[in-house]
Amino acid sequence: MALCFQVLGLVLGVVSWCLQSSCTSSHTWKVRSQAETVTTSSWQFEGLWMSCAATALGSVQCSRFKTVLGLAPHLQACRALMIISLILGLASIIVSVLGLKCTKISRMPEQVKEQVALSGGVLFILSGVFTLTAVSWYAARVINEFHDPFHSGLKFEMGTGLYLGWASSSLAILGGSLLCCTCRRSSSTPPPRQFSYYSSPSGGQSIYKAAPASESSSSSKAYV
Repeated sequence: MALCFQVLGLVLGVVSWCLQSSCTSSHTWKVRSQAETVTTSSWQFEGLWMSCAATALGSVQCSRFKTVLGLAPHLQACRALMIISLILGLASIIVSVLGLKCTKISRMPEQVKEQVALSGGVLFILSGVFTLTAVSWYAARVINEFHDPFHSGLKFEMGTGLYLGWASSSLAILGGSLLCCTCRRSSSTPPPRQFSYYSSPSGGQSIYKAAPASESSSSSKAYV
């Protein structure tokens, strides 16, 4: 059962990383609202890296943002968060594969492999949290500008890129949680001491003797 959870968590993590890649490169994080336009023959949409305009004839023109320092602070932060999320997602995939129970790496103990799988799950969760933060922050700015009566620029609505980000973050957090659940919690309390009882054949005394803590220990205490 633990192996099934690990494989399922890894599959969800790989799918989430693919969706995160599509979300990062998507040009439709926000789409120009058609509520204030008379004609719907042209569309304008933006992503993290460029702004595009499309017409009803099928022509699409895109222009990259020519400056980095001149961009809005939230856009720069979302770029950084998505890049970090992709790096963490790729690292979590590699670590999770090494921590699978079906992966054989020399003579790695099972406890070590469980810790490796746990690390992969934590990285998946962090990747999902970074993606969730980026898309939620961007969506909040789009919504605030749309409802701001003093906003003089164009009004946009949420695009499909944001929904891809929410879906990928959910899958990453779910996959990471499944990987973390497969790691058993090791008990830190020592095993209870066992006592052996025997009677002396000569005097009839009963002797209780504590069993040694390990096979290597040669000395033990006797209580008469």
